[in-house]
Amino acid sequence: MVVSLIATLTARPEMREELLRLLTDQVGPTRAEHGCMDYNLHIDASDPCIFVFYENWIDEDAFQAHLQMPHLQPLLSQSDTLLSRPIEIQRLLRLSDRR
Repeated sequence: MVVSLIATLTARPEMREELLRLLTDQVGPTRAEHGCMDYNLHIDASDPCIFVFYENWIDEDAFQAHLQMPHLQPLLSQSDTLLSRPIEIQRLLRLSDRR
């Protein structure tokens, strides 16, 4: 079953640029991972400190493998310094197929 999710990361204002760099650096390697269908980074239109990933993975195993990838470690190891609150992950159930 496809795993779809929205991950929201809120930067501490003084760490916004560093967080943005780390997030953009992980897009390419993540898209190359086995099982990654979509991995898109967005910014909130009204708050430049809020970043949102929309992700689709072929299954739960692919998503769990993603969480262990070395290119995520710079973000995960510094999350207390970079983020003003914990990463929020919203899981979605797809109701329609892409056409």
